[in-house]
Amino acid sequence: MVLPAPVARRALLSADEIAARLREVPGWSRSGNAIERTWTFRDFSEALAFINKVGGLAESLNHHPDIANSWATVRLTLTTHDKGGLTSLDFDLAMKINSL
Repeated sequence: MVLPAPVARRALLSADEIAARLREVPGWSRSGNAIERTWTFRDFSEALAFINKVGGLAESLNHHPDIANSWATVRLTLTTHDKGGLTSLDFDLAMKINSL
């Protein structure tokens, strides 16, 4: 059973906190109430393998990105939907994804 993230990880971040956290996750940029990043792979198979790895990380944090895939290109968008914006949970997942 996966337990929800602690409340502190789900508190909305201020603009200054978001700017500071963005410096911790190279390649990600802010897009409204979310952060996003795009990857390009050699082919669809590589892109799909990446998506599956991201899925495992997302499940482990009980926090799931929006995923867009077009052949060898994958775009991930992170936001804490139930809070209506960015929380530490989004940046924690982005950091883990960057480590893949």
